[in-house]
Formats: sequence, structure tokens, C-alpha cells
Amino acid sequence: MVFLIQQTMIYAIPLMIVALAGIFAERSGVINLALEGIMIFGAFIGVLFVRTMQENQTFTQEQGQLLVLLAFLVAAVCGALFSLLLSFSAITLKADQTIGGTALNMLAPAIVLFFITMIAQQNVLRMFTGDSASWFMIKPTTFGYERDHEFGFFGNLFLNKVYITTYLCIIIFVVLSVILYKTRFGLRLRSCGENPQASDSLGINVYKMRYIGTTISGFLAGAGGFTYALTTSNCAATGEVAGYGFLALAVMIFGNWTPLNVALGGILFGLFKCIAATYATLDINGDGVYMLAEIGISPYVYRLLPYLITLIVLAFTSKKSRAPKAEGIPYDKGQR
Repeated sequence: MVFLIQQTMIYAIPLMIVALAGIFAERSGVINLALEGIMIFGAFIGVLFVRTMQENQTFTQEQGQLLVLLAFLVAAVCGALFSLLLSFSAITLKADQTIGGTALNMLAPAIVLFFITMIAQQNVLRMFTGDSASWFMIKPTTFGYERDHEFGFFGNLFLNKVYITTYLCIIIFVVLSVILYKTRFGLRLRSCGENPQASDSLGINVYKMRYIGTTISGFLAGAGGFTYALTTSNCAATGEVAGYGFLALAVMIFGNWTPLNVALGGILFGLFKCIAATYATLDINGDGVYMLAEIGISPYVYRLLPYLITLIVLAFTSKKSRAPKAEGIPYDKGQR
């Protein structure tokens, strides 16, 4: 049970944080279809940063938690900078936001694969050789324990073999959700996605708020990309994130552009992603006798499940979804 919950959170956390990125952009009035591309870019920058620091022996293994925090921040900042390309085209140039986002989704993997090939002479850039994941996991020895069983159930669930980025993403998710819905800034941002003309008449700078919303979106997507590379992609950047950016958009729509529903949707899809990735080792009864793989279902069915569930859920919930009224519509100051 501990293994299943931990693995589910590993897959759910990137979905949640990137879906929140989509909420910030679309609540401000900008459709951010470039989440996939920004994730790819953030994953590459984070992995490159860690690899560079380790090659220069700047950090020891005991300082792995600090290193991953710095890499997380660097990836997030670079994601925010990369998203400025979308902001400039969508807000300043008033270009079609769907085309702009698609262009960035095509640009990011091309740039990343080019640099990965230059640096590593292959299509995969790894943080470093060896058991890299152990650098960034919380372990019993961190709290003075020698063995896992000394932790107990909840200790093993929350404090053993858990990535520090999991807690960091949860904290950011909660804080930004509160900011979006419980502060004056959040109200102003959301008003720019609902009725920008009315917001402008009240003295709100719509262009500025949309730039801020899209930049926060890029920050979160970049952080989500590095989290994906660290946890799901085995500490490597490969120029792709397995469609997580588009799946996060589906989670956002399923969650009706609200953080709580997005969190629940992320956990639901994370569970099926977990089943798809670990079905061969999942123990149904917990006694090591009856494994999920022994049911006789084709492995392709398990791999299809997350995307099939996405289609089914969207088919039943999309009619009730209410997108921000002004999303995707370039703001014209002279229009009333």
C-alpha cells in the first residue's frame, strides 16, 4: 500500500503543478498550450544544472537535497523566461495563442535534443552515472534510523524514499492556490480572464496582469518539467515528457479551472499512470502471491489506461466545464 501511494504521488505531483500552471495562464486570459514544451525545457535545464554541479564537484552526496532545490529553482526560472516568448506573441503582438503555443511545443524539443546531442553525444542527458535517485530521496538515515521498519507505516509513507520535490510542489500548489482565490492580486488576475474591459475601467493593467499570469504559468511548468525528469524519467532529460503537458491540460479542464478539483484529478490520473508503469510488480493482496500482471490482461491495456480514462472523463465532464470567458481573446484597449 505504501508503495502504491508513493508511486501514485510521483506521477500525480507533476500533473498537479503543471495543471495549476495552465490555470494561472488561462485565468488571466491566455491559453497556454505550450505547457508541454516548457516542461521539456525545464527538465533539460534542471538536469543540465545538476550534471554541471556534480561534474565540478560543487556538491557532495550529503548536500543532494540542497542541490535539487537549487536545480528546481533554476528550472522554474528558465521555464518562466521561456514562457515570455508566448507572452510576447499572445499579449504584445496579439497573435493567435493556439499557434504560438504549438510553435513553442515544436521549438522546445528541437532545441533540447540539439544541445543534448552536443553535450552527451546521444539522445539522453543523465544527471550523472550511478544511483542518482538516492541523492535526492529522504531516507531513514536522515532521521537517525538504520532500517525502514523503524519508521512505521506513516513514517515510511511520508518520510522514507520520498523526493523532496514532492513536498516542495505541494507547498507551492497550496500557497499559489490561496493567492489565486483569496487575495486581491488573485481577484484582479481572474478578472482579466473574465472581463478585461471592465478590469481596465477599474484601473487594472490588463497587459501587465496577463504577462504575470503567463510568467507564473511558465515558472510552474518549468518546475513540473524538472520534477518529471527527477522522479518519472529516472534523472534524465530526453527531449520529451510523455505527453504530460497535454495530460495536465486535460486535468485542468476536468478540474474546471479550480485548484482543489485539479488536485483530485491529478491524483486520479496519477493512479492510472502508476498502474500503467508498475503493473508488473503490483501486488493485489499485499502478500506477494497474487500479482496484477498475472490476471492475463495485455500490458498494452495498462499503458493505454491513463489516456483512455482521460478521454472518458473529459467526455462526461467537459459539458459542465466553464472556461474563463475571455481566454484566448487578445485584449484590445479600444474595444468596448
